[in-house]
Amino acid sequence: MIRSYLWDRKVLIVTYLLGTSLGCAMFLLDKLRYEDKADSGLVYYFAELAVFLLIVGLTIDFLRQRTYYKQLHDAIDRSTELKASMVVKAGVTREQLAVQRLLEAQYGAYLTELSHYRRQQEQHNHFVLQWVHHMKTPVSVIDLLVQETLQERNKEDTDVERFQSIREETGRMTRGLDMMLHTARLDKIEFDLHLRLIPLHEAARSVINAHKQLCIRHAIFPRIEGEAMVETDEKWLTFILNQLIGNAIKYSKRKQGSKKLIIRIEPTLDDKATKLSVIDEGIGIAAHDLPRIFDPFFTGENGRAIEESTGMGLYLTKQVCGLLGHELIVDSEVGAGTTAMVIFRPEGIHRIH
Repeated sequence: MIRSYLWDRKVLIVTYLLGTSLGCAMFLLDKLRYEDKADSGLVYYFAELAVFLLIVGLTIDFLRQRTYYKQLHDAIDRSTELKASMVVKAGVTREQLAVQRLLEAQYGAYLTELSHYRRQQEQHNHFVLQWVHHMKTPVSVIDLLVQETLQERNKEDTDVERFQSIREETGRMTRGLDMMLHTARLDKIEFDLHLRLIPLHEAARSVINAHKQLCIRHAIFPRIEGEAMVETDEKWLTFILNQLIGNAIKYSKRKQGSKKLIIRIEPTLDDKATKLSVIDEGIGIAAHDLPRIFDPFFTGENGRAIEESTGMGLYLTKQVCGLLGHELIVDSEVGAGTTAMVIFRPEGIHRIH
């Protein structure tokens, strides 16, 4: 801080020293002219006094402005914070006071602009939520009508396959609408939480039941191994399981023959956490795609081969897990399948801000 202060006043210091040197030079010239009347000791006294006064003046000025410089450095260190510029309040000189007024004006303008965009974002989110709710009703009605039609028709009817396809598509639409709904709510997840102990095996069984038609249609045999109670939010846990189990089914149905889908619930090696693994026998993920699977809109080789892939499922799942204090890990081998693991740590859920 002192070094910066002196460097900023280098022109003043050099000018003062040059003036002092010039005064000493004139005194020495006068001594050469009037040798008998001049005292050479006065030159040294004058130089020492000038330097002393310079040091005293700079010290007093620095002490007067030290608080301002300290606040300025604190603001720079906290530059990523919104209110960092408001730390600077101890200006002394007219220039410093002008800078303070500029920072205050800029901060006020920034807040005004930010509140404007926040209102726009809230209006957009409100519209999205309303639209999703309105769309879910006709999709549910279509699915209900298809179910009634399938119950009335003979299994050997040629139209049964067509109605099954329609039901699959309505299921995809429902999952897409749910994903949009959860995306809109993600920014305010802390206002949409109800934490309690959840039976993990029951939550997994409920999600599998919701996907049982797809499992039957594509010869996928799900199995749940183990039981555990974890502290989390039931609705967001269902979202996480829906994404992981939905992905397992989506990338397993392309393989011929029967496939297994195992949901394994077990303690971790240190017995301090619970691990849920969704293990499929699908097409797997290429090794070069694995590091990017949690990036938004990244689909990779598998996603480009499957039209319904959006590249948002694993991204949102990772975000939700992070916000809930859970850990998500995915491992895969091409042609052998994929394992997605969610680790529920006892202390993790209490980190939510």
